Amino acid sequence: MTFCLGIKTKFGIIGLSDTRITSGTETTTSKKVFTVNRDKHSFFIMTSGLRSVRDKAITYFSEVIEEQDQEFTKLYKAVNEFGNQVKRVAKEDQAFLEAGGLSFNLFSIIGGQLEDDKTPKLYLLYPQGNWIEIRRGTPFVSIGNTGAGNPVLRRSLTYEDSLEYALKCAFLAFDATRISANDVDFPIDTVYLENDQYHIVEKRFDKKELEHISEFWNDRIKEGIRALPAEVLMKIFENQEKAAT
Repeated sequence: MTFCLGIKTKFGIIGLSDTRITSGTETTTSKKVFTVNRDKHSFFIMTSGLRSVRDKAITYFSEVIEEQDQEFTKLYKAVNEFGNQVKRVAKEDQAFLEAGGLSFNLFSIIGGQLEDDKTPKLYLLYPQGNWIEIRRGTPFVSIGNTGAGNPVLRRSLTYEDSLEYALKCAFLAFDATRISANDVDFPIDTVYLENDQYHIVEKRFDKKELEHISEFWNDRIKEGIRALPAEVLMKIFENQEKAAT
């Protein structure tokens, strides 16, 4: 399993992914973000699913980018082409994978801005090659192990928020997932793209750099629970006391 998250705000895009790879009882670390930075052609791809499918699709797509990059003037065109390469891998490998008991299940988050895009775009690409665009109504998308992180985002994130705030939310969503699942862990890879900058900035963080944030957040949650105005809930204990007398 994995954790990958993309966030779109009015100021640009944030992306975050873990790096844990689980195979049977073995765990390793591997990058799950592929980035392209060229003249007014900047985007990233984050994936969740079989590593072999991901690597093959990215390899095929990299060749297309080398040969046809200037044909992609809007991000959706590049998304369509990556979808074509995913379908190509499916034709080659899906039957064999399923015969071996494995599912063809590559999900992808693709974000960026090309020369004719008015603003950065964010897409979720399905294994079948179709996609949806992430818009301001729900300005984030996550793939992989998503259950624990989504409540953090739904409670705290809006399209109007800054990229700095969005990155904090992204980390807390990852941290909630990391605590809840043993197949998601540090290091994490982060990317961001500001409106009309056409350059994706990428940085990796390890546990030692960020564990103080986890500890701070954990302490604040406990303080918040203790400070809850929950007098009405306490009535259950009053009833118990009356029953005992």
